Amino acid sequence: MTASAPQPQVHGIVDPATWTVTYVVYEKEGAPAAIIDSVLDYDPKSGRTRTGSADQVIAFVKEKRLQVEWILETHAHADHITAAPYLKQTLGGKTAIGDRITKVQSTFKSIFNLEPGFATDGRQFDHLLQDGESFTIGNLTGRVMYVPGHTPACVAYQIGNAVFVGDTLFMPDVGTARCDFPGGDARALFNSVKKILSLPPETRLFMCHDYPPNDRPVAFESTVAEQRAKNIHVRDGISEEQFVEMRTKRDAMLEMPVLILPSVQVNIRAGQMPPRDGNGIAYLKIPVNAL
Repeated sequence: MTASAPQPQVHGIVDPATWTVTYVVYEKEGAPAAIIDSVLDYDPKSGRTRTGSADQVIAFVKEKRLQVEWILETHAHADHITAAPYLKQTLGGKTAIGDRITKVQSTFKSIFNLEPGFATDGRQFDHLLQDGESFTIGNLTGRVMYVPGHTPACVAYQIGNAVFVGDTLFMPDVGTARCDFPGGDARALFNSVKKILSLPPETRLFMCHDYPPNDRPVAFESTVAEQRAKNIHVRDGISEEQFVEMRTKRDAMLEMPVLILPSVQVNIRAGQMPPRDGNGIAYLKIPVNAL
């Protein structure tokens, strides 16, 4: 009889300023690990960054004596800045994102009129992951799932019986992600969600964010079965046309995320700030009437 494959332990760390959940994924204490969707604290009023959220990740990794192999992004986030460079410098590991990040880089290089030397081939990341590609975290095996819609480059990571869905899905009482950013597509998102929800009913799903309604506690783990039964936007019985109509009307009423302008132009650089000006200071751009 073949022994069953090892399953991941998952530790989520919530950043209350952005409602983002950073995950540390590992088999056991002392084993290799991956960090998914980290957060660099950023104050939009002062332009100052801090590392409080990332330091919590570092403390957990050190407490469990983990060796970081991967620092993964599900997409180029529009609501927080990644702490990938800080984590890599402190803990090691390779940065990685889906290979279609190049489409997002090309789009936003134009929107932000970035410097001519800004590369749109993804070279800022250590590795670009292809749809269906497998990777290892020690004895754990991960698989990349291409799930566009929220952005054209979104991926989910299936690691054992757990899937890290990025912004495709939220908890069932919150629904799904918006699709009105450049390159977003509600129809594509519906099909991406259905791909995830075609997995076995007991598959564990881990959200990148939670926006809890009615003062309920923050939650970030669900299952395929729960999402299919209860998700307010894509539960079983809701058609593609109904979803696209709902998502389009809803997105038209939403404000842009508070941190979209700083976040995107840093995240497409794998978390590095723009090149410093002659005075030694890095500057972020604010395009006027462009989004």
